Amino acid sequence: MSPALPRRALLAAAGAALALPHAMAQPASGSPIGIIGSGRLGGTVGTLWAKAGHPVLFSSRNPDRLKELVEAAGPNARAGTPAEAAAFGAALLIAVPYGALEAVGRDLGPALAGKVVLDACNAVAARDGAVAQVAAERGIGLTSASFLPGARLVRAFNTLGSRVLAEQAHRPGAPVAIPLAGDDAGALEAASALVRDAGFEPVVVGPLARASDFAMGARGYGKVVPAAELRGILGLPG
Repeated sequence: MSPALPRRALLAAAGAALALPHAMAQPASGSPIGIIGSGRLGGTVGTLWAKAGHPVLFSSRNPDRLKELVEAAGPNARAGTPAEAAAFGAALLIAVPYGALEAVGRDLGPALAGKVVLDACNAVAARDGAVAQVAAERGIGLTSASFLPGARLVRAFNTLGSRVLAEQAHRPGAPVAIPLAGDDAGALEAASALVRDAGFEPVVVGPLARASDFAMGARGYGKVVPAAELRGILGLPG
């Protein structure tokens, strides 16, 4: 996850999401979603969900700073603290620097227990330090799970940048694929529905141990391709 996006660029990404045709934005469900980390990625994906009809609570330690993002995302969006987002969401997206993920689990752990949590955080050695090496050696999916015990964790939305997501959501023709990994079948099903609501096609790669296949720098990372092509890249059955 990258640092917070400057307001003008974030609003541009949000505006691209808000420009989606209404017919493309019907939700599979209107379940509430909490966003932990409302920078570039969290702001963009959360806006897509809000436009799709989900109540979305964007969070920050300083919620007043999210006023323009909430206004751009529309009437389904509001702002609050991370604790409020964790309590609000039936599902959650975490999009913070990877070095902060352990603190998120420590501070919000009880509120995350039993909930579907989409982890979009990327480990960057230059920014995140030793924890990035741990994630590389142990596997990023299993490392994230150790930081968020009790959550029904799914790795998702970590492979493409916010601008690509805003531009490619609900594109004509075959949707862009979003790889997923998780150990909970029900959580994978729920996450897949949320991927579709955002305007993409889910590709379930396997358990959390397989999340390294689409970690930053891996063969499944950064691929703006349809599901069939991504399955081929990852060696998954068609």
